[in-house]
Amino acid sequence: MRTAIILVGGEAKRAEGREKYFFLHEGKTFLSRLLDSLVPVVDEVILVARNPEQCIRFKDYENIFCVTDIRTGIGPIGGIHAGVLAAKGENVFISGCDMPFVCREIVNQLFSRINGYDAIIPAWNDEKFEPLHAVYKRDALLQYLVSHESLSLRAMIRSLYTYYINVDEFRKVDPNLRTFMNINKVEDLSTLNKL
Repeated sequence: MRTAIILVGGEAKRAEGREKYFFLHEGKTFLSRLLDSLVPVVDEVILVARNPEQCIRFKDYENIFCVTDIRTGIGPIGGIHAGVLAAKGENVFISGCDMPFVCREIVNQLFSRINGYDAIIPAWNDEKFEPLHAVYKRDALLQYLVSHESLSLRAMIRSLYTYYINVDEFRKVDPNLRTFMNINKVEDLSTLNKL
């Protein structure tokens, strides 16, 4: 079984406090675009919000399950922890909510290559990775999250038995690698919508 976990609970400081998952591009919210890509290749979608009030914002979306951070104030690690605890799938794709162009075919490739590894992480080079556009073994993440000290995603993926895939391998299906584009600021959204 495959699960997609989308982290929606960030504080959006760089986006002037606006909710990035509801940013619009070509008439569709970022969240709707993500769901269009992920629903066909997973068995369940879990949104991780910061609190129950935020979960209410997603009540009109069908076939998704919203959970809240259990360990609050610790950034993406807290969201991953809550999402993985709720996940039923043995393999999970984890994404931020600010990635409107996640490519279904690439997500499918990541899932298909997880065998024997704890994580499949796209990498630009030896230092730059995409931990929030990656597939993980649920059990390996749970084991790490029980006793970790660092809140760094880099520390997390380095502690796992990880296979790094150079992003250039994905250019056949996504020549400009838009799948990894994330929109952090309102100005980025304005630029994107002008393109």
